[in-house]
Amino acid sequence: MDVTPLIPTGRQVIESYGDGRFRVSGKVWSGSVLVFPQRTLPWPPARFEQVDAESLSAVVEEGGVEVLLLGCGRGAQLPSRALRGLLKDRGVVIEPMDTGAAARTYNVLMAEERAVAAALIAVE
Repeated sequence: MDVTPLIPTGRQVIESYGDGRFRVSGKVWSGSVLVFPQRTLPWPPARFEQVDAESLSAVVEEGGVEVLLLGCGRGAQLPSRALRGLLKDRGVVIEPMDTGAAARTYNVLMAEERAVAAALIAVE
């Protein structure tokens, strides 16, 4: 029995990560990225300490995102209460985890057609 998830046409799929880059739907991105179901963008933060409201403004502007998976690098870290509250006030729940877990979880939730995005800090 085939258990490969059915991915709707045109959706962004995270295929690989490491060596400071990501491969998303066949395109290689150097550095950190924001991945939405319909598009991928470069994302400035290179370290968890650089993640703030300004760096995540594209998530709010995108609209429709209910779950933001935050790939914190090699290990999960908890964003500030203020940042979590700001996103929650805009209807977005932030779920911090290591970058690999965030990439895998994004693919699953996206395949289920959930309102998800991923903010992924690149790892070596």
